[in-house]
Amino acid sequence: MVHILLIEDNVADVMLVREALRTCSIPADVMIAYDGEQGLRLLTELNFQPDFILLDLNLPKFSGLQLLERYHAQEGPPLIVLSGSNNPSDKERALELGARDYVQKPMTWPDFIQAVHDIVRRWAGRPRPAA
Repeated sequence: MVHILLIEDNVADVMLVREALRTCSIPADVMIAYDGEQGLRLLTELNFQPDFILLDLNLPKFSGLQLLERYHAQEGPPLIVLSGSNNPSDKERALELGARDYVQKPMTWPDFIQAVHDIVRRWAGRPRPAA
């Protein structure tokens, strides 16, 4: 089973990620944080350690980039940005701040399923850096 922390405020996108996992027959336990503050709290105060983190950039309370500034991503589970932004500076900044990958949310359902499947295949079960 894959353990994922999804930090995403859009309920429809949360449902899409869950459905993509189901469609790909990937057994997953998905914990949801609906804003940057809640996501950071799960990662720091509760020390939740998923296999990887999916992070949207446009979040309430503080953005995905602000979360990355506060969270030392290199020390924890891989953090993958899954965002609708195709702005090159967003991608560059996210990677500078420790995101391990940046995936633009695909516009079609088949492409979205494939993107989620590729993320899970690439990042689930990878060894974490030593603390």
